[in-house]
Amino acid sequence: MTDITKTPRTKMRRSSKRSIGNWIVLTVIALAAAAVVFPFIIILLNSFKSPADYASGNPLTLPSSLYFDGIVNFWNRVNFPEKLWNSFFISGMVAVLAVIISVLNAYAIGIGRVKGRISLILIFLLANMLPQEVLLYPLYSIFRAIGLYDNVWSVIITFTVIQSAFGTYLLASVFGTFPKEVLEAAALDGAGRWRTLWSVVVPISWPTLGVLMVFFFIWTWNEFLIPLTFLISNSNQTVPVAITALQGDRLMDVTTMSASALLGMIPTLIFFLIFQRTLTRGITAGAVK
Repeated sequence: MTDITKTPRTKMRRSSKRSIGNWIVLTVIALAAAAVVFPFIIILLNSFKSPADYASGNPLTLPSSLYFDGIVNFWNRVNFPEKLWNSFFISGMVAVLAVIISVLNAYAIGIGRVKGRISLILIFLLANMLPQEVLLYPLYSIFRAIGLYDNVWSVIITFTVIQSAFGTYLLASVFGTFPKEVLEAAALDGAGRWRTLWSVVVPISWPTLGVLMVFFFIWTWNEFLIPLTFLISNSNQTVPVAITALQGDRLMDVTTMSASALLGMIPTLIFFLIFQRTLTRGITAGAVK
Protein backbone atom coordinates (compact mmCIF):
# COMPACT_ATOMS: atom_id res chain seq x y z
CA MET A 1 0.00 0.00 0.00
CA THR A 2 2.89 2.32 0.83
CA ASP A 3 4.56 1.71 -2.53
CA ILE A 4 1.32 2.49 -4.36
CA THR A 5 0.90 5.85 -2.60
CA LYS A 6 4.54 6.83 -3.08
CA THR A 7 4.60 6.22 -6.80
CA PRO A 8 2.18 9.06 -7.80
CA ARG A 9 3.94 11.46 -5.44
CA THR A 10 7.30 10.59 -6.95
CA LYS A 11 5.95 11.17 -10.44
CA MET A 12 4.49 14.51 -9.40
CA ARG A 13 7.79 15.62 -7.91
CA ARG A 14 9.66 14.64 -11.06
CA SER A 15 7.16 16.44 -13.26
CA SER A 16 7.36 19.56 -11.09
CA LYS A 17 11.16 19.48 -11.28
CA ARG A 18 10.99 19.17 -15.06
CA SER A 19 8.55 22.05 -15.33
CA ILE A 20 10.78 24.26 -13.17
CA GLY A 21 13.78 23.30 -15.31
CA ASN A 22 11.87 24.10 -18.48
CA TRP A 23 10.88 27.49 -17.15
CA ILE A 24 14.50 28.25 -16.25
CA VAL A 25 15.65 27.29 -19.74
CA LEU A 26 12.91 29.40 -21.34
CA THR A 27 13.83 32.38 -19.15
CA VAL A 28 17.50 32.13 -20.10
CA ILE A 29 16.59 31.87 -23.80
CA ALA A 30 14.25 34.85 -23.55
CA LEU A 31 16.93 36.97 -21.86
CA ALA A 32 19.50 35.98 -24.48
CA ALA A 33 17.05 36.81 -27.27
CA ALA A 34 16.29 40.18 -25.68
CA ALA A 35 20.02 40.95 -25.43
CA VAL A 36 20.41 40.15 -29.14
CA VAL A 37 17.33 42.09 -30.29
CA PHE A 38 17.95 45.14 -28.07
CA PRO A 39 20.62 46.79 -30.31
CA PHE A 40 18.40 46.30 -33.38
CA ILE A 41 15.52 48.04 -31.59
CA ILE A 42 17.74 51.02 -30.75
CA ILE A 43 18.92 51.27 -34.37
CA LEU A 44 15.35 51.04 -35.66
CA LEU A 45 14.08 53.73 -33.27
CA ASN A 46 16.87 56.20 -33.96
CA SER A 47 16.83 55.71 -37.73
CA PHE A 48 13.49 57.54 -37.94
CA LYS A 49 14.27 60.38 -35.51
CA SER A 50 15.27 63.89 -36.42
CA PRO A 51 18.46 65.28 -34.83
CA ALA A 52 16.35 67.62 -32.67
CA ASP A 53 14.11 64.76 -31.61
CA TYR A 54 17.15 62.68 -30.66
CA ALA A 55 18.74 65.55 -28.72
CA SER A 56 15.57 66.27 -26.73
CA GLY A 57 15.09 62.67 -25.63
CA ASN A 58 17.21 59.55 -25.27
CA PRO A 59 17.96 56.59 -27.57
CA LEU A 60 15.01 54.58 -26.21
CA THR A 61 12.27 57.17 -26.67
CA LEU A 62 9.84 56.82 -29.54
CA PRO A 63 10.14 59.39 -32.36
CA SER A 64 7.54 62.15 -32.26
CA SER A 65 7.18 61.81 -36.04
CA LEU A 66 8.75 59.66 -38.71
CA TYR A 67 11.89 61.29 -40.10
CA PHE A 68 13.23 59.82 -43.35
CA ASP A 69 15.91 62.41 -44.13
CA GLY A 70 18.60 60.33 -42.40
CA ILE A 71 17.96 57.36 -44.69
CA VAL A 72 17.72 59.60 -47.76
CA ASN A 73 20.93 61.46 -46.88
CA PHE A 74 22.92 58.28 -46.41
CA TRP A 75 21.43 56.74 -49.57
CA ASN A 76 22.50 59.71 -51.67
CA ARG A 77 25.84 60.52 -50.05
CA VAL A 78 27.35 57.06 -50.49
CA ASN A 79 25.44 56.02 -53.63
CA PHE A 80 24.01 53.09 -51.68
CA PRO A 81 22.75 51.06 -54.69
CA GLU A 82 26.33 50.95 -56.01
CA LYS A 83 27.72 49.80 -52.65
CA LEU A 84 24.89 47.29 -52.31
CA TRP A 85 25.70 45.78 -55.69
CA ASN A 86 29.43 45.56 -54.84
CA SER A 87 28.72 43.71 -51.60
CA PHE A 88 26.18 41.42 -53.24
CA PHE A 89 28.47 40.61 -56.18
CA ILE A 90 31.52 39.94 -53.99
CA SER A 91 29.63 37.89 -51.39
CA GLY A 92 27.69 35.89 -54.00
CA MET A 93 30.77 35.05 -56.06
CA VAL A 94 32.73 34.05 -52.96
CA ALA A 95 29.88 31.84 -51.69
CA VAL A 96 29.53 29.97 -54.99
CA LEU A 97 33.23 29.64 -55.80
CA ALA A 98 34.22 28.68 -52.24
CA VAL A 99 31.59 25.93 -52.09
CA ILE A 100 32.70 24.52 -55.48
CA ILE A 101 36.37 24.50 -54.50
CA SER A 102 35.55 23.03 -51.10
CA VAL A 103 33.57 20.21 -52.72
CA LEU A 104 36.38 19.37 -55.14
CA ASN A 105 39.04 19.42 -52.42
CA ALA A 106 36.95 17.46 -49.93
CA TYR A 107 35.98 14.88 -52.56
CA ALA A 108 39.65 14.20 -53.29
CA ILE A 109 40.59 14.09 -49.61
CA GLY A 110 37.54 12.45 -48.04
CA ILE A 111 36.49 9.99 -50.75
CA GLY A 112 39.51 9.84 -53.05
CA ARG A 113 41.69 9.03 -50.05
CA VAL A 114 44.77 10.87 -51.33
CA LYS A 115 48.05 10.23 -49.56
CA GLY A 116 48.69 12.35 -46.51
CA ARG A 117 45.03 13.31 -46.15
CA ILE A 118 45.38 14.00 -42.42
CA SER A 119 48.26 16.40 -43.06
CA LEU A 120 46.29 18.15 -45.80
CA ILE A 121 43.27 18.59 -43.52
CA LEU A 122 45.52 20.09 -40.82
CA ILE A 123 47.04 22.47 -43.37
CA PHE A 124 43.59 23.67 -44.39
CA LEU A 125 42.67 24.11 -40.74
CA LEU A 126 45.81 26.12 -40.00
CA ALA A 127 45.25 28.25 -43.11
CA ASN A 128 41.77 29.10 -41.85
CA MET A 129 43.16 30.09 -38.43
CA LEU A 130 45.63 32.67 -39.78
CA PRO A 131 44.66 36.25 -38.82
CA GLN A 132 43.87 38.52 -41.73
CA GLU A 133 46.48 41.06 -40.64
CA VAL A 134 49.22 38.54 -41.56
CA LEU A 135 47.88 38.30 -45.12
CA LEU A 136 47.63 42.02 -45.88
CA TYR A 137 51.19 42.84 -46.99
CA PRO A 138 51.83 39.68 -49.07
CA LEU A 139 48.45 40.03 -50.78
CA TYR A 140 49.03 43.74 -51.32
CA SER A 141 52.33 43.01 -53.08
CA ILE A 142 50.82 40.25 -55.21
CA PHE A 143 47.78 42.24 -56.31
CA ARG A 144 49.88 45.32 -57.09
CA ALA A 145 52.19 43.17 -59.23
CA ILE A 146 49.40 41.52 -61.24
CA GLY A 147 47.23 44.64 -61.57
CA LEU A 148 44.33 43.56 -59.34
CA TYR A 149 44.78 46.17 -56.63
CA ASP A 150 41.65 48.29 -56.19
CA ASN A 151 39.67 45.63 -58.05
CA VAL A 152 36.76 43.66 -56.60
CA TRP A 153 38.34 40.44 -57.86
CA SER A 154 41.22 40.85 -55.41
CA VAL A 155 38.72 40.58 -52.54
CA ILE A 156 36.80 37.76 -54.26
CA ILE A 157 39.97 35.68 -54.74
CA THR A 158 41.15 36.32 -51.18
CA PHE A 159 37.90 35.36 -49.48
CA THR A 160 37.31 32.42 -51.81
CA VAL A 161 40.60 30.91 -50.63
CA ILE A 162 39.89 31.73 -46.97
CA GLN A 163 36.34 30.38 -46.97
CA SER A 164 37.21 27.29 -49.05
CA ALA A 165 39.89 26.38 -46.49
CA PHE A 166 37.20 26.11 -43.83
CA GLY A 167 34.80 24.42 -46.24
CA THR A 168 37.40 21.83 -47.21
CA TYR A 169 38.15 21.05 -43.57
CA LEU A 170 34.45 20.59 -42.81
CA LEU A 171 33.43 18.65 -45.93
CA ALA A 172 36.48 16.37 -45.85
CA SER A 173 35.29 14.92 -42.54
CA VAL A 174 31.73 14.69 -43.91
CA PHE A 175 32.76 12.94 -47.13
CA GLY A 176 35.03 10.63 -45.15
CA THR A 177 31.91 9.02 -43.64
CA PHE A 178 30.05 8.80 -46.94
CA PRO A 179 28.36 5.36 -47.37
CA LYS A 180 30.58 3.10 -49.44
CA GLU A 181 27.54 1.16 -50.64
CA VAL A 182 26.26 4.20 -52.51
CA LEU A 183 29.62 4.77 -54.18
CA GLU A 184 29.93 1.11 -55.13
CA ALA A 185 26.41 1.12 -56.60
CA ALA A 186 27.29 4.16 -58.70
CA ALA A 187 30.47 2.45 -59.91
CA LEU A 188 28.52 -0.67 -60.88
CA ASP A 189 26.17 1.52 -62.93
CA GLY A 190 29.16 2.77 -64.90
CA ALA A 191 29.53 6.18 -63.26
CA GLY A 192 33.03 7.60 -63.21
CA ARG A 193 34.47 9.75 -60.46
CA TRP A 194 33.27 13.00 -62.00
CA ARG A 195 29.73 11.74 -62.52
CA THR A 196 29.68 10.16 -59.07
CA LEU A 197 30.60 13.51 -57.56
CA TRP A 198 27.93 15.60 -59.30
CA SER A 199 25.17 12.98 -59.58
CA VAL A 200 25.52 11.20 -56.24
CA VAL A 201 27.68 12.98 -53.67
CA VAL A 202 26.54 16.57 -54.26
CA PRO A 203 22.75 15.87 -54.28
CA ILE A 204 22.98 13.85 -51.06
CA SER A 205 25.20 16.46 -49.39
CA TRP A 206 23.19 19.43 -50.61
CA PRO A 207 21.79 20.41 -47.17
CA THR A 208 25.33 20.84 -45.84
CA LEU A 209 26.44 22.68 -48.98
CA GLY A 210 23.46 25.02 -48.70
CA VAL A 211 24.39 25.89 -45.11
CA LEU A 212 27.99 26.54 -46.14
CA MET A 213 26.88 28.80 -48.98
CA VAL A 214 24.65 30.88 -46.70
CA PHE A 215 27.38 31.24 -44.07
CA PHE A 216 30.02 32.12 -46.68
CA PHE A 217 27.74 34.83 -48.07
CA ILE A 218 27.03 36.41 -44.67
CA TRP A 219 30.64 36.13 -43.47
CA THR A 220 31.95 37.80 -46.62
CA TRP A 221 29.26 40.49 -46.51
CA ASN A 222 30.32 41.52 -43.00
CA GLU A 223 34.07 41.58 -43.73
CA PHE A 224 35.72 44.95 -43.31
CA LEU A 225 39.54 44.92 -43.08
CA ILE A 226 40.47 43.36 -46.43
CA PRO A 227 37.87 45.31 -48.49
CA LEU A 228 39.01 48.51 -46.75
CA THR A 229 42.64 47.77 -47.66
CA PHE A 230 42.25 46.61 -51.25
CA LEU A 231 39.23 48.64 -52.44
CA ILE A 232 40.34 52.24 -52.10
CA SER A 233 38.13 53.70 -54.85
CA ASN A 234 34.74 54.96 -53.79
CA SER A 235 33.05 53.10 -56.65
CA ASN A 236 34.45 49.74 -55.43
CA GLN A 237 33.59 50.06 -51.74
CA THR A 238 31.29 47.60 -49.99
CA VAL A 239 28.44 48.48 -47.63
CA PRO A 240 30.39 48.00 -44.33
CA VAL A 241 33.29 50.11 -45.66
CA ALA A 242 30.93 52.86 -46.83
CA ILE A 243 29.20 52.96 -43.43
CA THR A 244 32.49 53.22 -41.54
CA ALA A 245 33.92 55.79 -43.94
CA LEU A 246 31.05 58.15 -43.15
CA GLN A 247 31.29 57.74 -39.38
CA GLY A 248 34.28 60.08 -39.31
CA ASP A 249 32.46 62.74 -41.31
CA ARG A 250 31.77 65.88 -39.29
CA LEU A 251 28.43 66.30 -41.05
CA MET A 252 27.32 62.83 -39.96
CA ASP A 253 24.70 63.01 -37.21
CA VAL A 254 23.58 60.17 -34.96
CA THR A 255 20.30 59.57 -36.77
CA THR A 256 22.05 59.28 -40.15
CA MET A 257 24.53 56.82 -38.62
CA SER A 258 21.61 54.76 -37.31
CA ALA A 259 19.97 54.89 -40.74
CA SER A 260 23.20 53.69 -42.37
CA ALA A 261 23.42 50.78 -39.95
CA LEU A 262 19.78 49.90 -40.65
CA LEU A 263 20.29 49.94 -44.42
CA GLY A 264 23.43 47.84 -44.08
CA MET A 265 21.63 45.29 -41.92
CA ILE A 266 18.44 44.88 -43.97
CA PRO A 267 20.01 42.97 -46.95
CA THR A 268 21.57 40.31 -44.72
CA LEU A 269 18.29 39.88 -42.83
CA ILE A 270 16.40 39.44 -46.09
CA PHE A 271 19.00 36.96 -47.33
CA PHE A 272 18.80 35.03 -44.05
CA LEU A 273 14.99 34.90 -44.15
CA ILE A 274 14.99 33.71 -47.76
CA PHE A 275 17.39 30.86 -47.02
CA GLN A 276 16.10 30.05 -43.54
CA ARG A 277 14.64 26.74 -44.72
CA THR A 278 17.98 25.81 -46.25
CA LEU A 279 19.68 26.39 -42.90
CA THR A 280 17.01 24.42 -41.05
CA ARG A 281 17.23 21.46 -43.43
CA GLY A 282 20.99 21.47 -43.31
CA ILE A 283 21.17 21.52 -39.53
CA THR A 284 18.45 18.94 -38.92
CA ALA A 285 19.07 16.59 -41.84
CA GLY A 286 22.81 16.29 -41.45
CA ALA A 287 25.33 15.78 -44.18
CA VAL A 288 24.28 12.29 -45.28
CA LYS A 289 20.77 10.93 -45.26
